[in-house]
Amino acid sequence: MDSLTHHWLKRLTESRKPAYLVIPDLIEEDLASGRLRPRDRLPGLRDLAGALRLNYTTVARAYAEARKRGLLDARAGSGTFVRGRTQTLPLSGGSSVEMSMNMPPEPPEFAARLRESWANLFAQSDPYRLLRYQDFGGMPEDRAAGRTWLKDRLPDCEDDTVLVCPGIHSALVALVSQLARPGETICLDTLAYPGIKAIASQLGVRLQPLPRDEEGPLPHAFEALCKTEKPGAFYCNPTLQNPSTLTLPTQRREALADVALRYSVPIIEDDAYGWLPVNPPVALASLAPELTWYLTGFSKSFGAGLRIAYLRAPTPKQTQRIAGALRATTVMPSPLTVMLATQWVNDGTAHEMLDAIRKEANVRQAVASQELADWRYDAHPDGFHLWLPIPAQCDWSAPELALQLRNQGVAAVAGAAFSTDGNPLNSIRLCLGGPQDKDDCRDALRRVAEVLADPHHLHTPVM
Repeated sequence: MDSLTHHWLKRLTESRKPAYLVIPDLIEEDLASGRLRPRDRLPGLRDLAGALRLNYTTVARAYAEARKRGLLDARAGSGTFVRGRTQTLPLSGGSSVEMSMNMPPEPPEFAARLRESWANLFAQSDPYRLLRYQDFGGMPEDRAAGRTWLKDRLPDCEDDTVLVCPGIHSALVALVSQLARPGETICLDTLAYPGIKAIASQLGVRLQPLPRDEEGPLPHAFEALCKTEKPGAFYCNPTLQNPSTLTLPTQRREALADVALRYSVPIIEDDAYGWLPVNPPVALASLAPELTWYLTGFSKSFGAGLRIAYLRAPTPKQTQRIAGALRATTVMPSPLTVMLATQWVNDGTAHEMLDAIRKEANVRQAVASQELADWRYDAHPDGFHLWLPIPAQCDWSAPELALQLRNQGVAAVAGAAFSTDGNPLNSIRLCLGGPQDKDDCRDALRRVAEVLADPHHLHTPVM
C-alpha cells in the first residue's frame, strides 16, 4: 500500500476539494484503473491518517463517504475492504443490462454475413498459417488492407508507415513507453479514456490535464505547458470522445496542431470512434503528419473481441522503432483476427457492417432522446454512448447513482473513472451498444429516467 498512499498524498496536495471527498474519488479512480481491486484491504484509520498527514476524523469521514457510495465494506475485527461489483437485480426481461462497457450494437441482420465470413476464411486458408509466427506489424497484404482502410481519413498514408496491432490499448502501451520516460509528462484532456490512465500509472508516466471549454482542450493552456515543461506527447481522443461524446471542431484541431508543431510535441491521436460519424472533421494526423501517431481499430467499430488496430507512424523509421516496442510487449496480433480484418476490408464487409452499426446507433440514440427527454445529456446520433450530468435537484453523487442503477439492473460508469484532474464531473456514462436490442435499450433508459425523476428511490433498500 506504500505506493498507493504516496499517490494519494500527491493528489491530496494538488486538489482543492476537502480531503474527505477526495479520498473516495481516488478509491473509485483506482478501482477503474486497476490500481485497486475488489477485496483489497485498505489501511486502518490511524495508519492512513498518519501516511496522508491528515487527522483521524477526516479519514474516518472519508471512509464513511466511500461506504455511502458503495465503494467499501467494513468488517468488524477484520478491517476495511474494497467492494467488488454489487449483485444486480434482473430486469423484467430476465437479465441485467450492460451499459458500462462501450461496445458497438450488434445488428441482427449481419449475423449470417459474419458466419459466412468465418467459413470462407477457414475454407480458403492454410490452417497451419494460423499457428505460425507472423511478420510483426502484419503481412504485406495486411498492411495494404490497413492502408486502404486508413486512406478514408489519411489520403497520404503509405504502407511503410502502417502497422497492424493487437488492439488500440496495446499500441498505446508501446507509444507511451517510447514517448515518455518514467516521471515525464503526457498532457491530455481533463476527461479521458480510463485505459490511458492505467497505462500511465503502470509505466510511471505523469498525466498533465489541460483545462477545457465546450470545444475541448484549450490551445493556450497547451502552449503554456510547452513553454514551462515540454511534454513527451499530447494524447487526444478527438472524435466522439470517450466519455463526453465531444468531437473537436476543425478550428480547435488546427490550433492544437499548430502548438504541437511550433514546440515539436508528438501527438497521439486515438481515433477509436473516428469512423462512426458520416462526416468527421479533418484528422490531426493530416494537420501535423510529421508529429502524429494515428490510431484506429475495429473493437469500437465492429466488436470488442476483434482486437485489431491500425497504427500510422509519422515516418518509416519511426514505424520500425515502435514495431520493436510492440513486439516486446505483445509479440504479434492473432493471425486469425488479422486475416479476418483484411478479408473484411478487401471484400467490402467492413464498410457494410459499419453502415449497419451506424444505423442501429441512430435508432438507439432516438430511443434515448425519447426516454431521457426531460434530462440534459450529450450524445451524437452516430455514436453509441451518452454523457449524462446528474441534475442539481437530484442532490446525489454520480457514484451513488451508478450504484443504485446497478441495483436496478443497469450498469453505468460514474465520471470519476474518466477524470484526469482529480475533480470529476458529477456525470455518468451510459453505453447504448450493450443492450441486446432496441427494447432492452428502451427498458434500461426508462429505469434511468425513473431513478432520476424520483431521487428518494435511491434510498430504497434492495432485497
